[in-house]
Amino acid sequence: MFFPDRDEAGRRLGARLADHLAGRDVVVLGLPRGGVPVAAAVAAALGAPLDLCLVRKLGVPAQPELAMGAVGEDGVRVLDQRILREAGIAPEDLARVEERERRELARRAPRYRGGRPPVPVAGRTAVVVDDGVATGSTAPAACRTVRARGAARTVLAVPVAPPDWTARLAGEADELVSLATPSHFFAVGQFYEDFAQLEDEDVIALLRRPPSGSVHAPLDEEVAVTAGAVRLGGRLTGPAGAPGIVLFAHGSGSGRHSPRNRFVAEGLNRAGLGTLLFDLLTEEEAGERDNVFDTGLLAARLAAATAWLRGRPEAEGLAVGYFGASTGAAAALRAAAEPDAHIAAVVSRGGRPDLAEGALAAVTAPTLLVVGGADRVVLDLNRQAQARLTCENRLEIVPGATHLFEEPGALETVTDLARDWFTDHMAAAHV
Repeated sequence: MFFPDRDEAGRRLGARLADHLAGRDVVVLGLPRGGVPVAAAVAAALGAPLDLCLVRKLGVPAQPELAMGAVGEDGVRVLDQRILREAGIAPEDLARVEERERRELARRAPRYRGGRPPVPVAGRTAVVVDDGVATGSTAPAACRTVRARGAARTVLAVPVAPPDWTARLAGEADELVSLATPSHFFAVGQFYEDFAQLEDEDVIALLRRPPSGSVHAPLDEEVAVTAGAVRLGGRLTGPAGAPGIVLFAHGSGSGRHSPRNRFVAEGLNRAGLGTLLFDLLTEEEAGERDNVFDTGLLAARLAAATAWLRGRPEAEGLAVGYFGASTGAAAALRAAAEPDAHIAAVVSRGGRPDLAEGALAAVTAPTLLVVGGADRVVLDLNRQAQARLTCENRLEIVPGATHLFEEPGALETVTDLARDWFTDHMAAAHV
């Protein structure tokens, strides 16, 4: 069997596992780095949460590619006594290698998970996934790690393995699954057309991808948002499987074509989130300068657009978030403060939350305030407003950025912050 890439291998493996794991409480655990894209596809096929099983090979000092054992989280260690004897490994050499690899485990865990705790496996079926088994040094450590965490059943699943892998790994997992066990097996990579090495950033991106399970098809269409007696132009974009949709509330003198909001929206779309960019005011209304700063009117329009969105079949069951810029941030916070708003998360970019002062204490949605370090007046206003928020909140300062975040890299930083905030909070709110 030959695989185009790890993603396709994971889809095939997920299809194999789907039937006999149906109805079980499953968590899928990928072995970084190469096992994570396979595990991501398996998790999508099973509709299960994705996490990591962090293990590190203990390489023989003179031949690092030759494994003399492996270590995992929670102090798990597996040693190959035959290799240790044949290579003449002294205890102090083993200890030195183990210390180095445990330091690497400690570095990777918070970097990969972004500070989030591991997905609980206690009492669940843990499916441990790698892109293949060669020497079988890390797989036992992985299986023992999940057992130590209380997994009720452990399944070790790979696309390809050597013919004797079940004999070598017998007892390490309750079930061993491989799509292929070819007789002429030399290395895992020989069975992949694309077996490129992955970086930490690749793993992080896969873990941040919103969970699957939504039946909604991709969206990318011009829409007319009904808000009371007016119809407002907008663009609704939603990748397949998106857990939620972010509505953008633009600032004064702006609209749905704002290049800055479009830049952020495209970043959210790449992360698997839906977006709705729309005009808060009609052309005639926007000509009246007072309307641009009427945050009560803008909040009412945003709330009406939210109701319109939730009435569409493709948005059924999806979480809703708000991204507000400048005065639009005040509108977002006022709309989120309504008792029946049920907003999953709010992000303010260079916002004026002070204009929503009377509503700040009523906001329950987790709120991220992003302000440029050189936008001193607005930064001070955000600090004052943050003190009035009682919900989960955070203030992020982009060093050297001014109000419009026009400096090199500034808007990219805003996009990354918004992506992480919405991904973390909207995935949890997705029903």
